[in-house]
Amino acid sequence: MSGLLLHEHVPSNGRVLVLGAGGGLELKAFAEAYPHWRLLGVDPSAPMLDLAVQTLGPLAPRVELLEGCIDAAPAIEFDGAVCLLTMHFLSFAERLQALRELWRRLKPGAPLVMAHHSVPDAPDEKLRWLGRHVAFMTSNGVPVANPATTIEAMARRLPLLSPEAEVDLLEQAGFERHELFYAAFTFKGWVAYAGW
Repeated sequence: MSGLLLHEHVPSNGRVLVLGAGGGLELKAFAEAYPHWRLLGVDPSAPMLDLAVQTLGPLAPRVELLEGCIDAAPAIEFDGAVCLLTMHFLSFAERLQALRELWRRLKPGAPLVMAHHSVPDAPDEKLRWLGRHVAFMTSNGVPVANPATTIEAMARRLPLLSPEAEVDLLEQAGFERHELFYAAFTFKGWVAYAGW
């Protein structure tokens, strides 16, 4: 989905920034599907970047990997950016800063694709949706020793925002024309475009 949304605007030889590149799965998918894209993966964890190199295998020479946060990425104009399963680890202020720095590195009109946990603000609704997420995990064979503890830990440790707050942050950072493209229990995905 991310590749298709990017491909609508990223030229065949475009530059794509992947923030929170982690184990390299999206980098590998993009490198395989769009062989002329120039890819930069940024992640604060050296072990995760090592894993990305393993995941990429023979595709690794086509991808630049950079250890650090968004501030470490070069301030050049990228044709698109992706941030998957990362923002829900950042506080409100850190998230806004990351979005502003992403916007600063994108060409006007370039897409940002992001997806992560997002739940309603009301505590009872938040716990209900996290419960659904954990139930779905266990129904698909993911071992969860104590579902109630897992739900409580997610609610306490992750600085989760509501979908409305996520959209507000995108707008504050300068992104326009935001669209929800994915929703599955607690996971939400948006595509938005760098304002002019």
